[in-house]
Amino acid sequence: MQRVRVSSYQAPVLKLGDSQMTLSPKFRLAAKQSALLDPSLDMELCLKGESLIPGLPDDIALNCLLRVPVDNHTTCRAVCKRWHSLFGSKEQFFTRRKELGFRDPWLFVFAFHKCTGKIQWQVLDLIHFAWHTIPTMPCKDKVCPHGFRCVSIPKDGVLFVCGGVVSDMDFPLNLILKYEVRKNRWTVMKKMITARSYFASGVIDGMIYVAGGNSTDLFELNSAEVLDPSIGSWHPIASMETNMITYDAAVLNGKLFVTEGWFWPFYVVPRGQIYDPKTDNWENMAAGLREGWTGSSVVIDGHFFVVSEHERTKLKVYDMESDSWETVEGPPLPEQICKPFTVNCFDSRIFVVGRNLHVAVGHIFMKYQTSTSEERGSFSVQWLVVDAPETLSDLTPSSAQVLLA
Repeated sequence: MQRVRVSSYQAPVLKLGDSQMTLSPKFRLAAKQSALLDPSLDMELCLKGESLIPGLPDDIALNCLLRVPVDNHTTCRAVCKRWHSLFGSKEQFFTRRKELGFRDPWLFVFAFHKCTGKIQWQVLDLIHFAWHTIPTMPCKDKVCPHGFRCVSIPKDGVLFVCGGVVSDMDFPLNLILKYEVRKNRWTVMKKMITARSYFASGVIDGMIYVAGGNSTDLFELNSAEVLDPSIGSWHPIASMETNMITYDAAVLNGKLFVTEGWFWPFYVVPRGQIYDPKTDNWENMAAGLREGWTGSSVVIDGHFFVVSEHERTKLKVYDMESDSWETVEGPPLPEQICKPFTVNCFDSRIFVVGRNLHVAVGHIFMKYQTSTSEERGSFSVQWLVVDAPETLSDLTPSSAQVLLA
């Protein structure tokens, strides 16, 4: 297992787009009001012969500059007028990156202060392992972070925060908030049909599905609904076969898998439901899957993994054919990653964010074993720990989403 420190000193957490250079309020105001953010002016400067990088064609220079880490943008704005135009607007910068096919992963962590309960988002650049912040989520301060559900559409650089609960009243919410990396801003969307908290959520073919949870009268729900983000409208779908508060959910093979979890005496069999949007039907989950789903899940290349909160926090993978679980070879979750933790993935990597926002990056490897009757695959994992700066030491994660930008 390797361990990484972002730097030898405790660096401050940066706003998305700011560098470590301290700027006066006057300069910040001038930068916001500058006409250099106008793309038409950039074209005018180009026609006057002002190149992005002397001696290089603009297309090659742009290809280089769009790879500059976000925390260096403020410094780069001071180089020349065209650099000021390029790095002065995050929307313009990320739009150009998208046009040229640049897609770096960012880990967005929904966290809360363990003493005050105040919620906030912290963002980890998964290329340079630097932390950043984004604008404050437009939501009431006194809420229970675990009552929300967060989902994302990584390729679009968009995440959604759904539902939630007002902590001092146990009153579920039906709000939907949308964050876009390219614009670096939040948008309030049309509310869910039913206010709910502690419910299931998932994205299938760009559509956002929610199901179950707590209702306004604190009874468990069986209702479900779907949001089309392109038009912002919700409509109901078939109800689950049972009323259920959800511990975890996953999307596998185009279906939504929902479990109520395992926080009870184990003589009670956990319930699980599976929704197929093609038939608009729910069915019961296989016994082996629901009984072995003892942690937070991710799906990588069609394989269902769980970071178990039992079995020494080992990683395990589900075999659908035999309805059984196999332990992934390799060490357990590193000890630095303390509960409660949240999990997500990108490509063949699993990201586990623990208390104080230390992050374990698990690299998944697949190898094949040939037996006398069949060839089957097995998995192994290697962990890398990314220590968070001291400034994040009082934060506890509630959700983690990977976005590309």
